[in-house]
Amino acid sequence: MLLGFHSFLSRHTHTSTMGNQATSGEKPTTEEDQSKIQWEVAKSEEDWKKELKSEEFHVLREKGTERAFTGEYWDNKESGNYSCRACGNPLFESGTKFDSGTGWPSFYKPLKGNAVKEFTDNSMWSTRTEVVCGKCGSHMGHVFNDGPKPTGLRYCMNSCSLKFEKK
Repeated sequence: MLLGFHSFLSRHTHTSTMGNQATSGEKPTTEEDQSKIQWEVAKSEEDWKKELKSEEFHVLREKGTERAFTGEYWDNKESGNYSCRACGNPLFESGTKFDSGTGWPSFYKPLKGNAVKEFTDNSMWSTRTEVVCGKCGSHMGHVFNDGPKPTGLRYCMNSCSLKFEKK
């Protein structure tokens, strides 16, 4: 079982080399650098805890992950926009969503260049690129460089980090 999980990690946890050019134009920074950012929407963790459901808080503020194929939007095919569940910042549009087969909502590019920020994530025995909301810093998921054209990127997001607004 562990060997199977290690094999999964080696196939699905490589760092995006293009993701930051697609978003902010900056290289990924460390978690230490992330804690120094003055977010446009800044609240105490106590305030976030009061506003979010427990699973939302765990994923958005504690960098958790929902189980694959269980989230509200992994197979959503409706037209609309996806925003940050914590602060409402518009992040992705349905036209960039694709079926990655992973069980999480996947997009090939953010709605606008500063919608998300990316940081180096050295958890889970590998190096990945974490994606956070560009306005409040909440954890959304990770970006990988195995996505479709035109970007070659796969923004793999947690459903509970997103809020969908139908067009």
